[in-house]
Amino acid sequence: MASLNWSQCSAVESIPGKVSGAWVFRDTRLPVATVIENLEDLSIEEVMEQFDVTREQIAAVLEFVALSLQTPAPPVGSEPMHAHPF
Repeated sequence: MASLNWSQCSAVESIPGKVSGAWVFRDTRLPVATVIENLEDLSIEEVMEQFDVTREQIAAVLEFVALSLQTPAPPVGSEPMHAHPF
């Protein structure tokens, strides 16, 4: 899987010298990776309580990830490519 370009997500920031330059929620020291990893085992409410992050912050990051994973639609009028054109 390609890495995400987090600089395109307005909910996060990376500042050299702040949490070793990790992507963190804007105006916090909370790494985005910490929240994503914990969402595997915890509910959004539990993550909000445990890490003092808002539902809006979590939603913004999850929406960014979801949009980043979408495959672009083929251009209108394009023909599918065939492995063996005849």
